[in-house]
Amino acid sequence: MSAELISILVLAVVFVIATTRSINMGALAFAAAFGVGGLVAGLDADGVFAGFPGDLFVVLVGVTYLFAIARANGTTDWLVHAAIRLVRGRIALIPWVMFVITGALTAIGAVSPAAVAIVAPIALSFAARYGISPLLMGAMVVHGAQGGGFSPISIYGSIVNGIVERENLPGSELTLFLGSLAANLVIAGIVFVLFGGLKLSGRREEPNRAAPDQQRDQRDQRDQKSEQDQRDQKSEQDQRDQKGEREPGAGRPSGSRLTPAVGATLAALVALVVAVLGFDLDAGLSAITLAVLLSAVWPDTSRKAVGEIAWPTVLLICGVLTYVGVMEEMGTIDYAGHAVGDIGIPLLAALLLCYIGAIISAFASSVGIMGALIPLAVPFLAQGEIGAIGMITALAISATVVDVSPFSTNGALVLAAAPDIDRERFFRQLMVYGGIVVAVVPAAVWLVLVVPGFG
Repeated sequence: MSAELISILVLAVVFVIATTRSINMGALAFAAAFGVGGLVAGLDADGVFAGFPGDLFVVLVGVTYLFAIARANGTTDWLVHAAIRLVRGRIALIPWVMFVITGALTAIGAVSPAAVAIVAPIALSFAARYGISPLLMGAMVVHGAQGGGFSPISIYGSIVNGIVERENLPGSELTLFLGSLAANLVIAGIVFVLFGGLKLSGRREEPNRAAPDQQRDQRDQRDQKSEQDQRDQKSEQDQRDQKGEREPGAGRPSGSRLTPAVGATLAALVALVVAVLGFDLDAGLSAITLAVLLSAVWPDTSRKAVGEIAWPTVLLICGVLTYVGVMEEMGTIDYAGHAVGDIGIPLLAALLLCYIGAIISAFASSVGIMGALIPLAVPFLAQGEIGAIGMITALAISATVVDVSPFSTNGALVLAAAPDIDRERFFRQLMVYGGIVVAVVPAAVWLVLVVPGFG
């Protein structure tokens, strides 16, 4: 068996083990890089680490660090509450508000699962309160997160654009972003129509029309609960103060108040956008600089933000791309690319790559799949018959739009966030919906983005 084939089989084993044993794929990939690089390719440690993506490491750490601070000081709460107020009682707009919120969060740098984890509990609680389909609301949250997920300063966008640049492929940050946004917007519109969104039109949140006695009882219950909560919080805080400890979020403002810390963080997020888009500065270094400045002024709310950096995602991306670097050093990338090209039908090969990305991503990490698939497609794209920009955009959409699957992190978060439902039934609904997305979307994006650029 050739060394190239061994490295591909090991990569497949890494995906299988990571999926079935819940082990971080990046950690497995580092081990595979060490084993395959040293035993099969004869590389030393320097040769193995040559593929370590230092630039993407800084982007991942910097952006998630800044967003962790935004979460700790209440900025994300402020953003969510501000968006909710825009609904003004119109129930049909609530799913779209959730779509926009998660899209905005990922567009400004939140990791997709982090954005879903923030918004999904609120969204699914709204769904339960107003009789909205949990599948509709959950899908709107996930597709919103993926819709904003490929902005130039986002995690996904930074990863894909970084890989494209490293592989010397033609790229378009705007095409990638708008392509993903359009695809998820279309899917969200279809889901909204099919799962009862139109029935919500005309419904508005009714004011509390309870009888005076009921209103008084409700107020008394709320006041008693509020007093008890305040006593409990004060007791816990006194205990922490005696130990010299303080929670990062302790005393942080309500989501409806624009405090100096929240205002400064909002300004930092705007500054990040301006720095990256307006002055072409590095997103990772800019984000770390802004995060450090915020931490210096408000150390209490920022103290534990470092621990909330998306370290599992950092490990995942760096591990997979390090292993891909070993594969490149071995010549596996050229080998696999020529194998796909040898099918003899470029359009069919492109379609197969999209389906491979979608199917594996439904059960594994989307970012890990993108990190492996795009380099594998380089020799195939080098033939010039398939447009690189359209193909990369189609691969990116195929590998992320399926994250509504309950086996993916986003789908699992939605499943866990839904209150007062038959969870097994909801799981089956998510699984069926995820299967439909896997079956339909790769072919659709291939038809729209790849076929017109053929030849």
